[in-house]
Amino acid sequence: MIMDSIKVLTLISVCISFLLTPLIKKLAFKIKALDIPKDARKIHKEPIPLLGGMAIYLSFLITMILKEGPLVKSEVGILLGATIIVVGGLIDDLKDLRPLFKLAFQVAAASVLIIFGVEIFRITNPFPIGSDYLNLGFLVVPITILWVVGVTNALNLIDGVDGLAAGVAFICSVTIFIIAVLNGRREAALFTAILSGAIFGFLPYNFNPASIFMGDTGAQLLGFLLAAISLEGTIKSATTFAIAVPILAFGLPIYDTLFAMIRRKMNGMPIMQADKGHLHHRLLDMGLSQRKVVLIMYLISAILGGISIVAMQISSTRSYFLLTIVVVIIAFAAWKWEFFKHKE
Repeated sequence: MIMDSIKVLTLISVCISFLLTPLIKKLAFKIKALDIPKDARKIHKEPIPLLGGMAIYLSFLITMILKEGPLVKSEVGILLGATIIVVGGLIDDLKDLRPLFKLAFQVAAASVLIIFGVEIFRITNPFPIGSDYLNLGFLVVPITILWVVGVTNALNLIDGVDGLAAGVAFICSVTIFIIAVLNGRREAALFTAILSGAIFGFLPYNFNPASIFMGDTGAQLLGFLLAAISLEGTIKSATTFAIAVPILAFGLPIYDTLFAMIRRKMNGMPIMQADKGHLHHRLLDMGLSQRKVVLIMYLISAILGGISIVAMQISSTRSYFLLTIVVVIIAFAAWKWEFFKHKE
């Protein structure tokens, strides 16, 4: 019965997103919310409407309101936080917010989650001795904010090729949905199913050749929602965060962003300065088409998602060991393919 309800709500989310996107596209043209290519980092040549993230947000919000029963405390917190992210994203898409102001919106949204009880209270213990978990104590607030802000920005930074960020977010959503179902977390399963539907309805317009972009509104929203929902769904008990699982599930954007920060630091560049060293840029430089690049990155994301599901089913110690192996392999590949060398 519960799964039937989730299926219906997912279908509603898909339909709302699919029908809203053309209307949002017209609005973006009308108010001149356009991504106009101004530098070499831009792949498209013609102005493309932004604000596609609004279709995802409205679809997600409306479907959540339509679900059976009143919103619970954590759901209200996630929706309020998402709204703060959307407001900041809209301002950024229209007026180009300075990084510090963007960060302020993200921290505010993460703080709302904490106020409503969506936080990392404790993590699974990687060592086989003592308790099965480690209480974070006074570190609850900074670690929760770091997780939410980190994933929000990671999704935003890979949004450089048609359909890439949306597709990766869809794969991450499905991964967390499966983990939530296996873990008996109905609320998280509902969240991710509805989010998956909202993304799926938008993707036909965003896949190459894209007729509309998500903009910062959508990319930050998806990162925030995935970070928030993972706190509810990738856990082994009501309050213990299985940290290896979401790090694997969101591996592609997390590692790509981490390598970008290391690369910029090693080359004496500001960490926030954009470059053309991201994985999608390097694959494009190899002569691959946008579609091939996106499909390759979808595959990588799906593989990491599959590994995260395995990590959820094994002991905490083994899941950390699995995470370590994956990180070492990815770091070696990044070094071998010169990911840490600067590219203009």
